[in-house]
This record gives sequence, structure tokens and C-alpha cells, in this order.
Amino acid sequence: MTIEHLIQVENIRKEYLWGSSTIPAIKNMDFVIDDGEFISIIGQSGSGKSTLLSILGGLNHPTKGQVFIDTLDVYELTSEQRADFRSEYIGIVFQSFQLIPYLTVLENIMLPMVITNGKTAEKRNKGMAVLDKVGLANKADRLPDQLSGGEQERVAIARAIVNKPPILLADEPTGSLDTGTAEEVMELLKQLNDSGQTIIMVTHNPEMCRYSHRTINVKDGEC
Repeated sequence: MTIEHLIQVENIRKEYLWGSSTIPAIKNMDFVIDDGEFISIIGQSGSGKSTLLSILGGLNHPTKGQVFIDTLDVYELTSEQRADFRSEYIGIVFQSFQLIPYLTVLENIMLPMVITNGKTAEKRNKGMAVLDKVGLANKADRLPDQLSGGEQERVAIARAIVNKPPILLADEPTGSLDTGTAEEVMELLKQLNDSGQTIIMVTHNPEMCRYSHRTINVKDGEC
């Protein structure tokens, strides 16, 4: 098999056990994503789009099929190799932010750098640089609950990009935001994409798809 794309998904299927039954979250999916694309994955709740995102992030082993990223067969890697792969290649913005409530904004952003080499001062400088990039340098010492929803979303994005991963996965990044704040977050994602980052965004809102290059429609576990 020739791998010609940054991401190549081949015949993936994902099933979950529910009592004595098997529930297919993903029935069959095949697609490719190229370096530098901004992709929207859209579908109703329960359609399989968040499951797909977790598979692309190396977090959820498919029942069947293969996922190639930069020619690597992600689920042929050992758990340790896959963790190293995620830290190098993937930044994830979770739907519920998942910020640590007792850590400051800057400390939250520095978390992904715990496993990287470098002095603490260097890591703080990197954290502040990415905070400045998302427009929150003046909130570095705040706790998450002292921020608005839009600011928390931007902190989550800053944490996801602090190690400069080539791929950013965003799960419903505007789902809990008002229209104006959602537009600000989408403009930030567009700027990151314009600077060369590949972005894959899950959304249920068709309005957000206008920021992406193309849309993958997911329905009943298929696309």
C-alpha cells in the first residue's frame, strides 16, 4: 500500500460492547487528509464523529481497519510508542476544556511540556509566547474559573499547540460559546491553519464549516 497523504484512514470500524450486544459507533470509514488542510467533521450527536476524532488522536483503538499518519500505522505501534507519537504529532482540544482547576492558566499550558527536555524558565517562556499568541498573556496567573468560556477555550487551544504539533484536533471548540465568542475562536483556528497547522474539527454546527477547506459528513457511523 502506498501512503501519499498526511492522514490516511482505511476501512475503520469501531464497536462497543453493551451487555451481550455489540454497538457499532463507526461502521465503515475511508478518507484522506493532506498536510495543511482545515477539515470539518460534521454530524448529529451520536453519529460517531467524536469517536472518529479519538481514533485519529491515537486514543481509541479501532475494532477493524488502519490509520496512517505521516506513513506510520498508528495502531501497530506499542502503547509507549503511541504515547510518544501523540506528544510529537497531535494536539487535542477537548470538548469540556479539561483544564486543571487548581493550576494557573500558565501552569495548565505548561503541562504538555512536562515530558519534554528543557529548563523550567525556557518552558515558561514558551508558555507565555503561546499565551500571547491566543491573546491571553495578561491572564497567565489566573485560575480557570476566573476566565470566561471563550477564554478557557483559548487556553485549551494554547495548551494543545504549545509543543508545536503538526496536527490539531478540536472537539466541538465552539459548542458551549455564544456566537460572537465562537467567531473569535474560529478566527484563531484559521490563523493557526494559515501558519501551516493541519486542523481537524468536530462540530454539529454547519455555520462553523465555512472556516474549513472541506467537510466530512458523518451519519450513522459512516461518511
